[in-house]
Amino acid sequence: MKGLRLIATGGALPGRTVTNEELSRTVDTSDEWITTRTGIRTRHYCTEGENAATLAIAAAKQALQRSGLAPADIACCVCATLSAPDATPSVACQVQAALALPENRPALDVNAACSGFLYGTAVARGLLATLGGQYALVIGTEALSRLMDPADRSTCVLFGDGAGAAVFELTDTSAPFAITLGARGDAAIHAGGPSRAGSAPISMDGRAVFRFAVDALPKCLHTVLDETGLTLDGLDWVVCHQANSRIIDHCVKALHADGAKFYKNMDRHGNTSAASIPVALNELAESGQLHPGQTLACIGFGGGLTWGGMIVEYKG
Repeated sequence: MKGLRLIATGGALPGRTVTNEELSRTVDTSDEWITTRTGIRTRHYCTEGENAATLAIAAAKQALQRSGLAPADIACCVCATLSAPDATPSVACQVQAALALPENRPALDVNAACSGFLYGTAVARGLLATLGGQYALVIGTEALSRLMDPADRSTCVLFGDGAGAAVFELTDTSAPFAITLGARGDAAIHAGGPSRAGSAPISMDGRAVFRFAVDALPKCLHTVLDETGLTLDGLDWVVCHQANSRIIDHCVKALHADGAKFYKNMDRHGNTSAASIPVALNELAESGQLHPGQTLACIGFGGGLTWGGMIVEYKG
């Protein structure tokens, strides 16, 4: 089956920046407590008029513009989110309308929580291979501030809002590509829906999630490395879901890896779930650290429980 190459990225962050010190005024916590346990210092919250769809549209417009493609070139639009403002129309359909993408192409949302961007990429690859076309638009977007209990210090300090987008090209060249996905039904991370009764909008068993993440991350990485025949030394960047700096640090140590390859931005954005990997990719591209021909591993893990890994080349 043909693989994908990453050709362009985009990103969008909402207007309000919330510091740890600000949170400490309303909940029993402190900047030191949050930073030492998570690596998070600030996060972004949606303001009036902003939501997961508006952020997705902004990120997608930027990615499409940077790709140099026309809307008619996009063969499918897939959006990963667990915090869509509407049950329907989907965020992907709202993006389709805003960007004037062709109406005879599929647009849909997927929900795999923090692994969502990888799930969405796999779906897009399948749609291109099945229905035809060369280019796919994949978005990860979240407005988790709308789902949090502001009095729950175990969760309200962790999450933020944002969106990232990527344009992928279907290719049969020798560019390295592999993707793996998995899931295990487990409510260690739970976000209540319309039928929620008495539980916090987002609840989490932190210790269980940490144990899960430090097991899932290296397993996913080894799986896609084995599939491509690459080694850690052959990767230019490893972009993990930005949940907690201690998770990434633990895995870097266990893998005996070069920590400089493992990109981090949770200090500025917190955990943005499905948006975290594409936001990180966009930051790497915008800062000039991501160069054409470089090979990346992207690793996601989160609610579901779900996990996923991908190796992809950046075409630029």
